[in-house]
Amino acid sequence: MKVRSVKEGNTEILVPIPAEGANFAPSAAPVFYNPVMEMNRDISVAATSAFVKRMEPDPEKVITYVDALSASGIRGLRISNELGVHTTLNDWSEEACALIQQNIDNLEIDHNTVASHKNANVLLHEKHFNIVDLDPFGTPGPFLAAAARSVVNLLEVTATDTAPLCGAHLNSGIRKYAAIPFNNEYHSEMGVRMLLGKIARELSLHDKAMNPLLTHATRHYVRTYLEIKKGAKRADTMLQNMGFIAHCPQCGHRESIHGLAVPIKDNCSHCDGKNIIGGPMWLGKLHNPDFCNETITELETRNCGTKQFAIKMLELCRDELDIPMFYDQHLICKKVGVSASRIETVIQELQNRGFLASRTHFSGTSFKTDANISEIELIIADIR
Repeated sequence: MKVRSVKEGNTEILVPIPAEGANFAPSAAPVFYNPVMEMNRDISVAATSAFVKRMEPDPEKVITYVDALSASGIRGLRISNELGVHTTLNDWSEEACALIQQNIDNLEIDHNTVASHKNANVLLHEKHFNIVDLDPFGTPGPFLAAAARSVVNLLEVTATDTAPLCGAHLNSGIRKYAAIPFNNEYHSEMGVRMLLGKIARELSLHDKAMNPLLTHATRHYVRTYLEIKKGAKRADTMLQNMGFIAHCPQCGHRESIHGLAVPIKDNCSHCDGKNIIGGPMWLGKLHNPDFCNETITELETRNCGTKQFAIKMLELCRDELDIPMFYDQHLICKKVGVSASRIETVIQELQNRGFLASRTHFSGTSFKTDANISEIELIIADIR
């Protein structure tokens, strides 16, 4: 296996060079390194650091982190090298594990870093870790049960199967997440809430609750950071954030219905059109503004190649309203027959008329508001 050196943050490692002319899926590569995910990893280092600093300082306690599906190991190697957290880097591939060990030796971090060659589910069922990180190629679904059992304080999850999550591959989404998604204008937020709903149900089986600290949908993936608390009552309270979305394709009205066994009207409460129902999914908060600020501070003080892009996105996450789901301005403009204005103008006009409104990280042409669809259409039509 030919290798080359790459540097992210303050960590330089060896990664494999794909064979010339090779055209294989990442999942088929013996050891996979994806440079496109650098921002994901930059944010991971910053968010993990911010969380570790929140934990009670105890010189006798070792904070443990596991990268359960390490591949090249770049994420976990950065966590170990840049944060000093006791790290386990696990991969089922012998070649991946050997390269990880070589990088551990080169970085001289063997005192707090372990290369593990196991099935991820086996490892997570065997041991508890303060921080569990799942970054699979595709769905994290097959690993969520083991991760929910293993995690103590922080669960970090990536999902790259956005087509099933967002409704483009409907039956696949139903199978993997036991929920029905929509493939409509807010499909990216639908994917986020589908993933969080699946994680919440897995955690509840172990009397654990999650508090979303940061969740974002970026390009082809979803990433979430979830603070974990133990207790049946906390799990019960968490599940109150589960529910459904009733969406009217005729007028665009959408309504959140909390609960897992609740009556849902067949017809739209706004125009009497026929509703379609999505869920069950997470209807609660996606972000903690204080944690977003703490992560931004970490990014500002660190050597990160995607710093400016990452900070801009986290600022949007921090400031967006906790209201499911966002509205797409261009779709509404097309319906009412007007040209699109600057998104800041739309938000300002909504606020001027007494509504809550904000931008959203999901889309540069979209916004969140507590106004209903008719009120939004009137406001957009009035803007000149």
